[in-house]
Amino acid sequence: MTSTTSPGPYVGPHMLPATTHSYLERSATSLRDSITARDVPTRYACAHVAALCAAAALLAARARPAPRGRRQKNAWVLLAEVAPELTEWASFFAAGAGKRAAAEAGSTRAVTEREADDLVRDADRFLAVVEQALGLVPHASVA
Repeated sequence: MTSTTSPGPYVGPHMLPATTHSYLERSATSLRDSITARDVPTRYACAHVAALCAAAALLAARARPAPRGRRQKNAWVLLAEVAPELTEWASFFAAGAGKRAAAEAGSTRAVTEREADDLVRDADRFLAVVEQALGLVPHASVA
């Protein structure tokens, strides 16, 4: 998965909401958990959660509350609206939500080892893309 995300204006970490930093930390923690997971379903689920937390970090920084009465949307739909340059990433991770749910439910046949390993790498790249989009220095790749 590639992205053509160009870095936004540098705002510095002190200008971002605390929630954004919290989600970035949770993303990094889930990414580390995915790398150290001993079983394939947990590796996949943790990697997917890492990507979801990275998306939440960007949404916390950029999204504005919708007027009351509007239909709720999932994080991947919102991400594509708030950051159109990340639409491909949003579609990619949205497509894996069902597999994540099956993996979290304990299915050992929901994902293959290859899919889990690939998702760890993709979540790692996505976190770096989000950090860059937020004007932060991307983390050192862990996958």
